Amino acid sequence: MRRLLVEHVERQELAAPEDRLTHISTVLRYPPPPRWRRDPRTDSPLRLRLPAGLPDRARAVSLHLPGQYPRAHRDYQSRALTDAVMTAIAVAEPFTDDVLDGLLPLLRHRAAHNLWRLASVALCTRPEFRLLHAAEDVRDRMEVDPQARLDDEEQRLLDVVEALEEDVAWHSPARFVVAANIARDRLRGARAEKAEHMFYEGGPDWHLLYQDTLNAREEERQALLEGTTDYDWSGRGGTAVWRAERRVSFQHFKDWLVGSTEKTPAQMMVAPPGWMVVRPTAWEVALPVPTMNGRLPDPFPQWVSEGRVLAFPYRNMQALWPLRRSQSSPDWEPVPGVEHLLAPARVLPAEKVLGYIEAVLIEWNYQFADQEHDAFIALDTPVGSAHDNGLITTEERQRTMTEAREKTLRDMDKIITGFENDGVDAETLQHLRDARGRFREFKDLATRLDARVGSGLRISKAVWRWPGGSAAAEFRAGSSASLVQWLAAAAYQGSSLVLELAMRDAWNEAFDHYGRRTHATGAWGRGRV
Repeated sequence: MRRLLVEHVERQELAAPEDRLTHISTVLRYPPPPRWRRDPRTDSPLRLRLPAGLPDRARAVSLHLPGQYPRAHRDYQSRALTDAVMTAIAVAEPFTDDVLDGLLPLLRHRAAHNLWRLASVALCTRPEFRLLHAAEDVRDRMEVDPQARLDDEEQRLLDVVEALEEDVAWHSPARFVVAANIARDRLRGARAEKAEHMFYEGGPDWHLLYQDTLNAREEERQALLEGTTDYDWSGRGGTAVWRAERRVSFQHFKDWLVGSTEKTPAQMMVAPPGWMVVRPTAWEVALPVPTMNGRLPDPFPQWVSEGRVLAFPYRNMQALWPLRRSQSSPDWEPVPGVEHLLAPARVLPAEKVLGYIEAVLIEWNYQFADQEHDAFIALDTPVGSAHDNGLITTEERQRTMTEAREKTLRDMDKIITGFENDGVDAETLQHLRDARGRFREFKDLATRLDARVGSGLRISKAVWRWPGGSAAAEFRAGSSASLVQWLAAAAYQGSSLVLELAMRDAWNEAFDHYGRRTHATGAWGRGRV
């Protein structure tokens, strides 16, 4: 097996990425993982002692479907090493079982991706359908008139759809069931090789199949969805659309930051989530040409190690921020004293550094003049931290903590009253009253009575709202090093929370904002669900 895997990896490394092979079981996620964490596995683990570095090489040349990651929720986990092993065996000795019998065993990566795209649109949620359908209209117009120019909104639409299809697709057991249904219809029998070639080419025939699948009539859709349940996956679809929009807006932020010139606007709205970022005057990004060995030229590595600049990847290069032009030469120089603003980022991995830069540029409490942008994004920090940094008095801290405690108790009282109105027996109500004030015990009792009510109970936290402005602006205003460093860390934590809550809102909105799908045509109506 080790010999087969080595030979397989060497062949895959020599092939173009789209021409590499994958086994059909990987595209279908077969056999499926346990549905629940404590369920037993139905497959048999294969344990191999592999040469150093071979597992990473095998994973690098294996199939990764959009939205899959090595470590993620079980529905989103990639099986790259399993794919390498299964493909290596199938190339040497084809095999089958009751589920795989008759299916074309090996697919090229591009064909596998297009099979997955068909499964994705066959099991398409309301937020995705509206987006994909609008993109198809734009693409059709461009096909009729290739010289037509896209406006900014149309280009953004296509960028979001590309991100949705190539990077952030959602996964579920149902989508793999649909993929299996399509595979049995298209990749079995005498026409399997021709269908795989059609999937691989992705030409007019495949695009017509894509449109037919996206807009399939009810009887056709039911055939594609055979074996799935009626579960509504709109939440996952809504968050996938949100993540695609966020990916595009974050790329625009990156381009704005790196491509800054005197004519570039000093501020930019990043939506989602809808906050305003402001770049300090004369703070720029450098893109130095790497040395022969691919490293940053001097003195940039020293500045990075000293914490005077941050480095992040940008278009196969290393970008450095913040820098300014030296007053005595045309060279770059770090911003004096900026180490305290950048200090919290030194423990972050390289891929998160740009998110930190965005966070320290956010204008908290920004009031948009445009009524279309009604977002108000604030930075709430624990009162203890605000007190320790001298932002509030001891009395203000104590009063805020008392108010938060009273708010939690009032929420508990409302729950008790609700159970009284629902006719819960007196003994149970007394247990709830006795547990009032002990949050964990009360929450557990309430959850046993009503999971929805109990899970919705939260401790009201004692927080203080930052009055406004960015961490970078506070640094430029000459605030103390300790305050600047604390605010920068709080801004990064706060921005992460804002993004998390915004994605949660996208989940909820997906169920009640988009229209209901009509059964006759497969198109989404405008009614509310």
